[in-house]
Amino acid sequence: MGTENSSSAGVEISEPLLLDTEKIRAVDDDKELIPEWKDQITIRGLVVSVLLGSLFCIITHKLNLTVGIIPSLNVAAGLLGFFFVKSWTGFLSKLGFSLKPFTKQENTVIQTCVVACYGLAFSGGFGSYLIAMDEKTYRLIGVDYPGNRAEDVKNPGLWWMTGFLFVVSFLGLFSLVPLRKVMVMDYKLTYPSGTATAMLINSFHTNTGAELARKQVRCLGKYLSISFCWSCFKWFFSGIGDSCGFDNFPTLGLILFKNTFYFDFSPTYVGCGLICPHIVNCSVLLGAIISWGFLWPFISLHAGDWYPANLESNDFKGLYGYKVFIAISLILGDGLYNLIKIIAITVKEICNKRTKQGSLPIVSEVLADSETSELLMEQKKRDEVFLKDKIPSWFAASGYVALAAISIATIPMIFPPLKWYLVLSSYFIAPALAFCNSYGTGLTDWSLASTYGKIGLFIIASLVGKDGGVLAGLAACGVMMSIVSTAADLMQDFKTGYLTFSSAKSMFVSQIVGTAMGCVIAPLTFWLFWTAFDIGSPDGPYKAPYAVIFREMAILGVEGFSELPKHCLAICCGFFVAALVINLLRDVTPTKISQFIPIPMAMAVPFYIGAYFAIDMFVGTVILYIWERTNRKHAEDYAGAVASGLICGDGIWTIPSAILSIFRINPPICMYFGPSVSS
Repeated sequence: MGTENSSSAGVEISEPLLLDTEKIRAVDDDKELIPEWKDQITIRGLVVSVLLGSLFCIITHKLNLTVGIIPSLNVAAGLLGFFFVKSWTGFLSKLGFSLKPFTKQENTVIQTCVVACYGLAFSGGFGSYLIAMDEKTYRLIGVDYPGNRAEDVKNPGLWWMTGFLFVVSFLGLFSLVPLRKVMVMDYKLTYPSGTATAMLINSFHTNTGAELARKQVRCLGKYLSISFCWSCFKWFFSGIGDSCGFDNFPTLGLILFKNTFYFDFSPTYVGCGLICPHIVNCSVLLGAIISWGFLWPFISLHAGDWYPANLESNDFKGLYGYKVFIAISLILGDGLYNLIKIIAITVKEICNKRTKQGSLPIVSEVLADSETSELLMEQKKRDEVFLKDKIPSWFAASGYVALAAISIATIPMIFPPLKWYLVLSSYFIAPALAFCNSYGTGLTDWSLASTYGKIGLFIIASLVGKDGGVLAGLAACGVMMSIVSTAADLMQDFKTGYLTFSSAKSMFVSQIVGTAMGCVIAPLTFWLFWTAFDIGSPDGPYKAPYAVIFREMAILGVEGFSELPKHCLAICCGFFVAALVINLLRDVTPTKISQFIPIPMAMAVPFYIGAYFAIDMFVGTVILYIWERTNRKHAEDYAGAVASGLICGDGIWTIPSAILSIFRINPPICMYFGPSVSS
């Protein structure tokens, strides 16, 4: 989701499971007429993709600018794509129009476009490296802070952000296209999110599945309406400023409220709790308890000794510095461990593949004799469809070289400290890192795009040095993060397309179209937030927590650790080592124990932001836990729809809320809570 995708908590979906669920339909699928790749991309599909891409970009921006945890919206994209096109074709059919049938291939193309589009709202850095360059973050850290120079400031601009996305976002798509057969067919990597989305889309386009899909859509619509109406109702009581309304409701008492422990009635965070794995939600709550329950009160007792007592709340030489740097140490510890782990797994499995002509351990196709023929026919048909429309390797290579050349010439114009030879060197190593990230995502479903971005940030910042190193490091982070993120997304979508009998060429084209949409829609929707709200204010709802963290990382890469508060480096080292040890324990202990060991990356988020969203997400996970215990089948069928409805409804309300804010129309009531005063 940190900024890593939080949906990726060790989900595993095996290939045989998918085949078993579909073996009954094998004969029917053989008779199914699979449309040509051009027919899988339709005008109505692109229109729906634009609408859903805009909505999901808004949701992603809101989460990026508030808590930084992004749940997977792939299933919601497939579900809403099915709903919109089915509703539209059904309406026109009743009017007597003759329309092309809605196929699962078209559904897959819509889902691919939407995911590519909203993916840029994450990898585009609107909540991290791009906004870390702005003047507000520079002033928040402090104009006198060593290494924080006014020259390393670049405020958000609609045109330069759009141009930057266009020159860096397509390279990842061309870097790994020649390896699609190796990753999907030869190594049979699972790509759990892609496989789960394929299962969902396949189920929609059967008679029984279509009925369940209609019920899921009704459920999603119901909770979307509830969420939208509740968010509208909350607005009337939120007053002027940031201390009014249900977002500041002291549900656990005023003392805990001061330490950010309260339920703020957010449908988005409750929805995230429903859609994220239990261990992610519990890790977030544990991190909140450790930091805001114990660590910050303990450090506050040493004000005047460890740091000056009269500092402002956002001064890095005080408690604020501990919050930011300890969060950074946890994030880096978790990221470094998982990076080394996934590279090791990748190398090991590739070596195993070369020495043993067998399948990877994560996929084992054990078939009974009675099933062998039928399933092999199914497999053969998938392979034929996937290989039918080839994407020439020369096209991918020449596309990568051409885009790299444009990018090398353009990026130094946007970011002068990032010289052309540094961009060129990044593009030499980017395909290898993109392969590692895509392979690791296929094995674990955990994309480490932001970790690779941070590596680029530290290396380039230290190479450039004090004269422009901060800006160059942040820009290099964006270059690396965009390439490895889009490459992993592409392979995930190739897996979905492979399992839904969609053409590889239609997947590639739809990914390019979706990326182009994202290059326009992501900056536009961010601009809506930027002009309407006070982005980056530490006391506001849109704190943009990762902006400060990423800028501090760049300063750290240039300056070192000299300016940290007293004992801060020792505490940071302790938490860095703790992140490594916790991850090691998760890997070496049996599953029945490791499933209860927290995730350091998730624990780190509330260290800086606060505990309130952890309470909301925990409420969501408790609801899901009870639901699963009372009716597991019902929970499996509808929990995703309920979560998506809650998140989407609150996300839709952001649009009228932003418009009201732009026109300076304020809520009429300020609901405020204070202690009772005895007479």
